[in-house]
This record gives sequence, structure tokens and C-alpha cells, in this order.
Amino acid sequence: MPLITLISDWNNKDFYVGMIKGKVLSRVPEASLVDISHEIEPFNLSQAAFVLRNSYPHYPPGTIHLVLINTEPEPGQAIIAALYEGHYFIGTDNGVFGLLFKSEPEKIVKVPFENMEFPSVLDAYTTAACQLLSGEALEQLGEATETFQKQLPRRAVIEESVINGSVIYIDSYQNAFTNITRDLFDRIGKGRPFEIFLSSNHYRIDKITMRYGEVPVGELVVIFNSLDLLEIAINKGPAVQLLNLMIGSTIRVKFFENKQMARMKQN
Repeated sequence: MPLITLISDWNNKDFYVGMIKGKVLSRVPEASLVDISHEIEPFNLSQAAFVLRNSYPHYPPGTIHLVLINTEPEPGQAIIAALYEGHYFIGTDNGVFGLLFKSEPEKIVKVPFENMEFPSVLDAYTTAACQLLSGEALEQLGEATETFQKQLPRRAVIEESVINGSVIYIDSYQNAFTNITRDLFDRIGKGRPFEIFLSSNHYRIDKITMRYGEVPVGELVVIFNSLDLLEIAINKGPAVQLLNLMIGSTIRVKFFENKQMARMKQN
């Protein structure tokens, strides 16, 4: 039987997570439910999409992902269920799926929820999940559609020998993940010397290390992390706080020709 994962902005002190699990297990007692995270900042679609986008590929095909962010649809919004890369996603059509999916889903349907009020509207999510658990096809869950709300994720901007990126995620260690990928860095840099500028050029670093511990405790370190994203950290320290970074902060990488870099070092 497929798994159900849950991601929400509810945190664990409220009853909502327990209620959702109880609703599913009451209908399908043999269901397996897995928590991805319930610590998403309230209504933070970008954060939810980032966490889920980097989690769902590690689950088996056919897994059902309940995306419980801003679960009460606003006027004109729908609850949708989508099939994407062999996984099922159920959530409010509030823009989170545009941030989550890199391409068009194979199928999308609108899940009925008319005349429901929160928290009763949560029945629409659990009903759809239980239908899929029971072997029903996605098309049986509601009316087929080809459209959903799309928000574009932040992209790094390239200007000749400069990459202008930004902070897109902050983890629990206060490390800053950027939208500068290893592939982009290598493609633009072509092995040239570089400097990375942080906090309006107040901090700069010209070395990328393999691990946090390659620098002394308390020192700035830049790595390509397990997601192959450029990450700004301080070894055993809160980089975001100490470097005055936040979501959207600009991270600039400038590449130099060897002679140009040598002249700069001399000055």
C-alpha cells in the first residue's frame, strides 16, 4: 500500500496533525503515514516547496504527499490532486505547486470541497488520499483540469563573469542555502579564480571547501551542499545571524582572469 507523507505549517503543538492522521486511519487502518515537516513558517509557500521538492524523490513511486499549507482555499482557489513523476500531490492551488514542480504534471484534477468550512474542509484532503490508497485512479477524484497557479522560484542572474544569486532557504543551523548551483558555478566560472560577496560586499571569500570542519570553529565557510547548492555557513556558528543574511539576500560571485586577480591581490 502506498505511503502518505504530510508537510504543513501547523507545528506539532496543535491538534491538526493528529486529526488528519486519525481521519485517514479511521478509513484505511492499514495506512502508513510519514511526517516530512510540520515546522514550515506559516503560509510560507516557498519554504514548503523547497523542503518537499528535496524530500519526495526519496520516497517510493506512488507515494501520496499531503501539502497542508494554507489549507483553507481562498475565493476562486481549488484543492487539486496531481500526478507528477510517479508521485501524487494533494493541496490547495495557492501557488505552491508552481514552486514545487519543475515541469507540467502528468495529470491534475480539482477535488470537490464546496460548502465545507475549516476544519471540515480537511475532509477533502483525507478523502482524496484515501481514495488513492484504495486503488482509485486520479481521474475518479474530481474534475480534470490543465491549469494551476504558478509562482516562479528565484533564479540566479548571470552578467558576463558575475553570478547574482540569492538566499532561498535557511536551515535550523542558520546556514544559508542559495540558488547558485554547482553546475551554474562551474559553467560560468570555467575554473577561474573568484570572490563571493555577502551582505552588500561587507564579507567576501575566495575559497569553497568540501566540509564545514575544514576551517576553524567560528570562521566563515562556503560549500556546495548535498543538494549541490552554494551554501554560506559558519563552522559551528549561526551564519545568518552573524552575517545579517535573510531570505532574498544577494549573494554575488565574481570570476576573474588570472592576471586580473593577481593585480587585485597586489593592491
